[in-house]
Amino acid sequence: MCEERDLLALIESVRPLDGDAMERARRRQAELAKPPGSLGRLEELSVQLAGITGRVCDTLEKKVLLVFCADNGVVEEGVAVAPQSVTAAQTVNLVRHRTGASVLARRFGVELCVCDVGVNAALSDGRILNRKIAFGTANIAKGPAMSREDAVRAIWAGVDTAEEAIQEGAAVLGVGEMGIGNTTTSSAVLAALTGASVPAVTGRGGGLTDEGLCRKVAVIERALAVNAPDGADPVDVLAKVGGLDICAMCGAFLLAASRRVPAVIDGFICAVAALCAVRLCPEVRGFLIPSHASREPGYRVAMETLGLEPLFDLRMRLGEGSGCPIAMMMLDAAAAVMRDMATFAEAGIDDQYLDSVRGEGV
Repeated sequence: MCEERDLLALIESVRPLDGDAMERARRRQAELAKPPGSLGRLEELSVQLAGITGRVCDTLEKKVLLVFCADNGVVEEGVAVAPQSVTAAQTVNLVRHRTGASVLARRFGVELCVCDVGVNAALSDGRILNRKIAFGTANIAKGPAMSREDAVRAIWAGVDTAEEAIQEGAAVLGVGEMGIGNTTTSSAVLAALTGASVPAVTGRGGGLTDEGLCRKVAVIERALAVNAPDGADPVDVLAKVGGLDICAMCGAFLLAASRRVPAVIDGFICAVAALCAVRLCPEVRGFLIPSHASREPGYRVAMETLGLEPLFDLRMRLGEGSGCPIAMMMLDAAAAVMRDMATFAEAGIDDQYLDSVRGEGV
């Protein structure tokens, strides 16, 4: 069984981005046959990838989307539109390639790993990885979601799942979730970590009415008052007001950084898990790549706290890791540009005409 000292050892193993590789990547970008900066975020991504992997020219062949599934006891407070049974149903539908995220993953050649860390049902489908910590969490409006020991175990379930994917050749990891009620737990975790007001980080989730949103805010405020999570201790926050899925995603981000593999953030819930990982280990931030801008108001707070900017905004709010396959195609594009474009010398072009542009830092 994983203990907290194992988690501390993992955190200590994370090293900063490779500054030398990033400088070499910037030099190569300056030599490619194009106006400087003309490929925008793709150039920035290629430099970040070099810092992560240590390789300037890379091929990101195998991509894996990890989806962590768990239920949340707080749904008994009426904070979600969908019934809790949807978690189990969609967990099964993920491996059947019948959900939005799984359809996108298959379309773009992204392998899918669906992991049960806390679904409130006995799932018999052998394609679902069973790392169940419990049959859902307790109701955070009445007490802690879980024990600290279970929070650490759930984090480690994410570590193990990501480790296995990387050992099997994953060059990029996407991280997502499935769990009715987890926008409530995510908002509670985010408020505890940042000190932001509950209304500022709480949205409608799957489509709450105005009355439902007011109830959700009140439930989260009650959960924070009842549990008094320590915002300086992310594990305490996760144990008291978080979810097993958020814990596991946090662990996956930690492991990806330790193994120097880029990790793609999905939407709001995933962003909160990423923030937990960064609060545990600040160096993790450099290994994170946000995909889409979530419509949940807390997403902006999480991104601003992390100092990150999503790659695109398609007004998505599905969850499941649905933004990750799309972002992975952008990573492919960034790697291809760095790897396959001709330099000015290779293209037979005298680039002195750009000297004045470079001098102005354009």
